[in-house]
Amino acid sequence: MLHNPSPDYITTLHCTQEAVYPLYTIVLVYYAFCLVFMLLLRPLLVNKIQRSRYMPNPLESFYAALYFFPVLTLLQAIAGGLLYYAFPYIVLVASLANLIVHWFLHGYGLIALFREDQFEQDLNFLILVPVPVLFYFFTNEFTKPSRIISEGAK
Repeated sequence: MLHNPSPDYITTLHCTQEAVYPLYTIVLVYYAFCLVFMLLLRPLLVNKIQRSRYMPNPLESFYAALYFFPVLTLLQAIAGGLLYYAFPYIVLVASLANLIVHWFLHGYGLIALFREDQFEQDLNFLILVPVPVLFYFFTNEFTKPSRIISEGAK
């Protein structure tokens, strides 16, 4: 209902299902490709791993994946519409979680640079963790791709 075609496409697309349907089935096509490639390539890799004896039973992962793809396909077939409409919210939550993880890793990298004898004094450097994000926010208004393209064409 939120993806109605524009008026000039009305003659070719008659309902919203025809416009949204490819977005729904592309996931099923992707799972089919994954399953085919897994059936073709994974036995070769499992055979190679079994020869090198890194894993005691490498076929367990192969069988787990054979159960995993039908479950994902069934989930997409049943709840694909819910996932489709919840996708913006899922992306928003994932991006916020990603931002927090990056801040944590940046802080961890700064702590790893500290000297052991002056650890308490060097904790002040943790103030630098949000600096990349603040730099982006303050300089974002100066980066206009249209201006760069127009100046580069001169």
